[in-house]
Amino acid sequence: MNNNKPHTAYFCMEYGLDENMRIYAGGLGILAGDILKAAKEFSYPVTGIGLLWRKGYSKQVINAEGRPENQHPVNKEIYEHAVDTGETVSVTIRDQEVKLKIWKLDKFNNATLYLLDANLPENRKYQTITDGLYDGFNEKRIAQEIALGIGGVKAIRKLGLNIDIYHFNEGHAALAGTELIREKMETGMDFHTAWDDIKDEIVFTTHTPVKEGNESHSLDSLKKMSAFNTLTRKQMKEIGDSPFSMTVAGLRLSRMSNGVAKLHGQTSREMWKDVAGKSPIISITNGVHRGTWVDDRIIENMGDTEAIYKTHQTMKKELVDFIKEKNGAKLDPDKLIIGFARRATAYKRPNLIFKKSDLIDPYLESGDVQIVFSGKAHPTDDNGKEIVANLVKKAKEFPNSVVFLEDYNMEIARYMTRGVDIWLNNPRKPLEASGTSGMKAAMNGGLNLSILDGWWVEGCEHGINGWQFGDGYVGEGQDESDLYALYRVLLNEVVPTFYGNKDRWKDMMMESIATTYERFSAKKMLERYYSEMYNK
Repeated sequence: MNNNKPHTAYFCMEYGLDENMRIYAGGLGILAGDILKAAKEFSYPVTGIGLLWRKGYSKQVINAEGRPENQHPVNKEIYEHAVDTGETVSVTIRDQEVKLKIWKLDKFNNATLYLLDANLPENRKYQTITDGLYDGFNEKRIAQEIALGIGGVKAIRKLGLNIDIYHFNEGHAALAGTELIREKMETGMDFHTAWDDIKDEIVFTTHTPVKEGNESHSLDSLKKMSAFNTLTRKQMKEIGDSPFSMTVAGLRLSRMSNGVAKLHGQTSREMWKDVAGKSPIISITNGVHRGTWVDDRIIENMGDTEAIYKTHQTMKKELVDFIKEKNGAKLDPDKLIIGFARRATAYKRPNLIFKKSDLIDPYLESGDVQIVFSGKAHPTDDNGKEIVANLVKKAKEFPNSVVFLEDYNMEIARYMTRGVDIWLNNPRKPLEASGTSGMKAAMNGGLNLSILDGWWVEGCEHGINGWQFGDGYVGEGQDESDLYALYRVLLNEVVPTFYGNKDRWKDMMMESIATTYERFSAKKMLERYYSEMYNK
């Protein structure tokens, strides 16, 4: 164990450790899971703090009308894998004492994760606050954030954990800062001294430039839900403004903050430049846990071009078989397969490639271009659900060239990032914070075709390890500019290389692996967290 390294408590609302543990929604959770796995693998003293979601994140299936439908089955597997520590802590929610049971989870080659659970009969109406991840509105969300932040610090004390650094991954955990302040004030410190004191122990990661991802609550709502936690209205306003922004609070409570890619760091500095008293925002690019995401056969054949190509063809065939089993579509493993999988939301533009049917449809008709989509819309995002319905409709139009895999999860992500030839990414710049799925594809020999946003700004060597399309233009006519750039590169470079220059394709696969395997690993990310954030 790295005894000389600071012991870090890593707070996150969701953790993606295994597809059967539905306590994650998407990229944020997968990242948190990868950090805990890398911490375990390389002996970094990190402890995860989260919530035990009894019903997990919503299961999203496609109904008979071709539309996404949310289901909320009980996440039984979690009780089979998590161990009851026998300990509880209490938090106050709307003047009621709410007891949280502490579970321990370390079965997935992960550093220890403690999960707080409100599902106890004595909690009466607050028994359900840890039922569903991201399923509630304002007041329920505040209750969940009290449980994660305030409950999380209390759990650390109850378990006697020796913590040097509190890492708030996203604004959801910001109330942990108010609990740390409350503890100091209880010893006789005044508010500002306590705040200054705890800053030294807190670091903060902001994940999204999208407005909806940066939560805020009215001070009235926080007061009503007992979230002031002995602080005054004036003190809460000083921490997070009015309305109270969880991101602003995270920036002010910490001594150091980070964005999750070089460009995202710049975007975040610009976005929050008017926040007085914030911590400096640096960039630490996300990385992926290779043991989870890179196929063993790729690792065994590193450096051998023909063996890597053969392995990729095998994994591609496995993806084709998986798709046939899942929804009956028959893809051709000898033809180009493009993958696109992420949360279904407007700024990620999943249907951009279909915008000019006269250009793309002939390729879908012939099967020379095959596209596999997956992704869930947020349960309350009707626009996102419409996007999914349109993708399903397109798959019905071209049943053996366009595929939509329902209920996106870690298993689907594994098959896709290992089996596709091209990983497509076309968010509206600069709204992609990082985008780790492209790293997973790259390490498995897939080639990225992406706009210059997120991690690809750092990773792209055009025509060598993948392709960029567009020049990163932001402004009026951006969608149209990106659309034509996508077609230009796809139809004039990607397709001709795939079908007409196999040797070059193989060389690009080798470059794709070589340029990402070390540089965009969770190991590298964790090393940087320690050297640039955790070590004082």
